[in-house]
Amino acid sequence: MNLSTVHLFDRNSPTRFSRHTDAKVLLSSAFAITRLITLKLFGGGQPRETRAEGVLLPQNVHIATCDLGCVSVALDFLKNSPKTKKYRAKFLLSTDGEQIEAENLTTGDVISCEWQELVDNFSFFLPLAGITTVQAIVENPIDIKATARLNRLYLELQRTNPDWATNTSDFNINRFMAQLIFCFFAEDTGIFHKEDVFTDTVENVGKSDDSHDIISTLFQAMATPIESRIGQLASSWAKRFPYVNGGLFSKPVQVPYFSPPARSYLIHAGKLDWKSINPDIFGSMIQAVADPEERGQLGMHYTSIPNILKVLNPLFLDELRKQLTDSWDSPQKLLNLLKRIGRIRVFDPACGSGNFLVVAYKQLRDIEHQIVERRIKLSRKSNLSRTHNRSVISINNFYGIEIKEFACEVARLSLLIAEYQCDVSYLGQQLASEIVLPLNDNQHIFHGNALLMDWTSLCQEPSEDYIQTYICGNPPYKGSQTQTKSQKDNLKQAFCNHKISTRQLDYVAGWFVKAAEYAQTVKSDFAFVSTNSICQGRIVPIFWPVLISLGMKIEFAHTSFKWSNLATRNAGVVVIVVALTRKNRNPRLYSTDHNEKSIVRKVHSINPYLIAAPTTIVKGRSNSISNLSTMFFGNMPLDGGNLLMDMEEYNDLEIDKKTRVEITRKIYGSSEFIRGLQRFCLWIENRNLNSAVAHPEIQKRIEAVRMFRRASVAPSTIEYSKVPHQFTSMHHGKLHTIVIPGVSSENRPYLPVGVVDQRTVVSNLAFGMYDAPIFNLSLIASRLHLIWIATVCGRLGTGYRYSNTIGWNTFPVPKLTDKNKLDLSTSAREILYAREKYFPATIAEIYDPERLDKDFPLVRKAHEANCETLERIYTKTFFKNDTERLEKLFELYDELIRKEKAKEIENGN
Repeated sequence: MNLSTVHLFDRNSPTRFSRHTDAKVLLSSAFAITRLITLKLFGGGQPRETRAEGVLLPQNVHIATCDLGCVSVALDFLKNSPKTKKYRAKFLLSTDGEQIEAENLTTGDVISCEWQELVDNFSFFLPLAGITTVQAIVENPIDIKATARLNRLYLELQRTNPDWATNTSDFNINRFMAQLIFCFFAEDTGIFHKEDVFTDTVENVGKSDDSHDIISTLFQAMATPIESRIGQLASSWAKRFPYVNGGLFSKPVQVPYFSPPARSYLIHAGKLDWKSINPDIFGSMIQAVADPEERGQLGMHYTSIPNILKVLNPLFLDELRKQLTDSWDSPQKLLNLLKRIGRIRVFDPACGSGNFLVVAYKQLRDIEHQIVERRIKLSRKSNLSRTHNRSVISINNFYGIEIKEFACEVARLSLLIAEYQCDVSYLGQQLASEIVLPLNDNQHIFHGNALLMDWTSLCQEPSEDYIQTYICGNPPYKGSQTQTKSQKDNLKQAFCNHKISTRQLDYVAGWFVKAAEYAQTVKSDFAFVSTNSICQGRIVPIFWPVLISLGMKIEFAHTSFKWSNLATRNAGVVVIVVALTRKNRNPRLYSTDHNEKSIVRKVHSINPYLIAAPTTIVKGRSNSISNLSTMFFGNMPLDGGNLLMDMEEYNDLEIDKKTRVEITRKIYGSSEFIRGLQRFCLWIENRNLNSAVAHPEIQKRIEAVRMFRRASVAPSTIEYSKVPHQFTSMHHGKLHTIVIPGVSSENRPYLPVGVVDQRTVVSNLAFGMYDAPIFNLSLIASRLHLIWIATVCGRLGTGYRYSNTIGWNTFPVPKLTDKNKLDLSTSAREILYAREKYFPATIAEIYDPERLDKDFPLVRKAHEANCETLERIYTKTFFKNDTERLEKLFELYDELIRKEKAKEIENGN
């Protein structure tokens, strides 16, 4: 191998470079990279000559040139060079003038390509310029390295084997990749009895361009019992491989053609230490290999084990551990528990690459191991030995459904890897290696759409062999606005036995109803991770009656927390966990504190809003349950913009002052009220119509409204064309109006509410209370009312969606005395007075959470006094937190509903 001077090729013409020049020209000439990147790469001092070890730029890149066909050898040479470690090189790069290979030593990612293709891999070198695209995994870097290398291999195989895009049964890329991953794992863990035997065989047997033939022969050998192998399958290098079968190799798969870069990627992947792979997280990372949407963020979308255990522990693992503790000194009870865990099934109907199933399997194996060890210690029988007790927990007890085929393959493989690793840990390497092959071929991971499949036929009613099925998982989240037509149809199909509209439901709701129906015939409990949309607002009265009608009760719930991953750059979403059962148990409510520790409370019941309260569902109503003032939906113009005016249009109206006063008003919607915007409208009562139409501009606007409404397809809109001079409703206060915006930011600590005079009207983007007593403002401006709205009305994007029927009319308030109303009125006025002191600051400015305490302290003080006054009416002591507030509100709501029903019965209704 010559590491001094060779022919290197510029993009345009071949050129001979000295070794020192190679380092600078190699990247810059290939990419024509910008001066900024060049300075980043080469501006940190002079390169260090490392004699036979190429050229090294400290803390950047170690580069070597070599003879034709020796690129991989040169890269290994650089990797093992003491200089690489001493000077903390981040990248290695070798080339023979035709082929280039490089490795990112931080992430383990590699590239292999021809010289002219280097420009297409420019992003690989961006970290040298301080631009990183993938963060390494702190806990286990091997997982991200393996995934990155497999991803490179996958893309190269797809590029050079276009027929793979058809994914035919004989040319199945998903199964082939799973077979490769198994071989990498098997050669490093003792399954193949010789370390690196697969990678070494591919690298050293035959020529570099017949890798596909070698791999095909090896796969055929692993699918054939040793005594049945003939011809090439019986060659010395093929006979080294054991009989694997187990379904993984039994279905013939056409091995693709391997280009030189593909072969290089395969060898680089094989040289990793696969003993350290974590099957409980590796699976979902590997899934990104075949998923274009996730490929750009390898390592970002897998789930942390602590989060998975937030589902599995309370669902069944905690109970098993308690039974283990209770049985600790009883050999018979321990034996009974051992039999029980061998008869448990775990079912994930959205299993992805198997995270939940693998974690559940490993946790059960740990409990089993403790039982076995304890029984050995308690037993006086010499024949009770850990080495002769194979696990009672079969991976056949773990069921899954997954819509992505590659994820199914990876889930099956992850379970096999987990089984073997547990056997090594608990039975020893020798026994584990003896029993692992042939592989188990009866795994129950099904490929398909879970919402369209019959779960009972896949995971059937337990016989005497199974006593309980636990359903768990993290089904896909898709809000009603982001679902595809196909997904909407899937949701309708899932709810086909229930007469409800699924138009507003999150996609995840389909898994809840399927699991509840499954529980009607199969003894099972289930717990899913979900967005909190299913437990908020308008969805609850639609969705939860279905589950309740099927006899389901909430067994435990985990209120909102961040479902993050293990990568250094978390990309989590806020979720909840909800578990349901048909049994009567002691419900538990979990929450997460500021240190991300779970706090659990045992409660009497949990309602669909995940509050410790009776199972009461809040439904919209036409009148206030607390006998409060009426709140109206704002006035809708339905005008095509012709009744509304901005400040300029208002000032340009050529009408006399008297008519202006008679037929115009200020108008407030959410934006106008919150942001202090000036907007006006034509407000023409019938008695002023003649004087209004006397002005040509007004007449023109009215006629435009008439034409707009007539053009509608809605009969009600067409009917309003008969009165084109008016809004569809004409409500306004004679003295004042309390204004409540329809949507407001969730970041504000209080809901925006205020008072306008009789010359101002409210649009359909807000709500109005006309001439209502001012104490109503005190209620709306309270913390109690904000959390009630957030819970029962839900959200629109990142804001609170207000509703008069479901938010205000259901708001439970104790019966107010005259003294209570007077105190609340005083508090309301203090809030308004405090705002006036900061005029002309807008509602948006005042209630900015970063400015409220610093710039507008009097407003904060007035709100706190208001909340104290109101909360003393609800309770003699202060509420400690919003949880206590909500529990009190639901308790009072339930009480008011019961009283209302009792009164209806008494009146004979």
